[in-house]
Amino acid sequence: MLPGPVHVSASARLGVFPLTELTAAGVTEREVRSAVRAGDWVRLRRGWFIGAADLAAAEATGRRHEVDALAVTGALARPTAVLSHATAARLWGLPVPAGLPPDVRLTDPGRWRTGPGYVIAHAELPAEEVTTRGQHRLTTVARTLVDNAREWRELPAVAAMDVALLRGLVTEEELQATVVRHRFAPRNPRAVRAVAAADGRAETWLETKGRLRFRAAGLPPFVPQVELWVGDRLLKVADGWYDEAAVVVEFDGRVKYVRPAYGGRPEDVLFEEKRTEDALRAVGIRFVRLVDEDLGPGWVPVEDRMRRELQVPGPPIRVFRAVPRAVGRRREVG
Repeated sequence: MLPGPVHVSASARLGVFPLTELTAAGVTEREVRSAVRAGDWVRLRRGWFIGAADLAAAEATGRRHEVDALAVTGALARPTAVLSHATAARLWGLPVPAGLPPDVRLTDPGRWRTGPGYVIAHAELPAEEVTTRGQHRLTTVARTLVDNAREWRELPAVAAMDVALLRGLVTEEELQATVVRHRFAPRNPRAVRAVAAADGRAETWLETKGRLRFRAAGLPPFVPQVELWVGDRLLKVADGWYDEAAVVVEFDGRVKYVRPAYGGRPEDVLFEEKRTEDALRAVGIRFVRLVDEDLGPGWVPVEDRMRRELQVPGPPIRVFRAVPRAVGRRREVG
């Protein structure tokens, strides 16, 4: 059981607490060692601990990295260092590539350093690129995305930007201003290309992957998120739309049918998709449905098909309206 004052401060840090607070509350080193041996407390790093139950809760909710970040920043006690790169991305709730090292990432304008469980990059930190989120000092969303774009592959870098734009965490202008400020930074051209490729209308990771795959193949860009109306009925919002050919490109993730939104049954989703598609085909709209595998090993026949589809013009008389959305709308997954 933590002493009252320590419990209060630890509660604000996901249960993380330092030895200095325990000592101030009268807890002896022997009592600390006993609690660790008994499994009640877990030593995160020298002088920093967490209750076993709090650690289990953090791991169950995907916040273990945040726990480590709290312990690292507390132990380093460097007021000039801020959390950055993949650590900041996680704290902002942005997607990160699988397989990244678990190290806590920081940036400090005064030094470069690595240590057990952390890496400090030496780089400038303009005041406008540092902020706070809860207990953390970290880079802004724009700086975080640009830093990561210099290190990550194109797809995860652009996907993270798409998510941030979609959620309203950053603007295109902020991203552009950040890459300009860091135009002399190493590998900044990678960040410039990622910012140019980002589009906040993409509502899923698969849409981002498809957009980049089409661009790499030299296919004409489709318009993301286009409402298709027949009369006064909105029948569908197309993931991608080619207006001249009247072709819809749909990027289908398995979760859409296995775990549909709003509590619907998978068979109902399939049935409604078929009815909607039939109604749109009846007015001259064609569909190309793609899954993740089509954008990888199965790409060659997909590209051939897209080129054939785009050579055929859409219906000369249109009884439907195609209305592009200015912004994407975040999807809720049930």
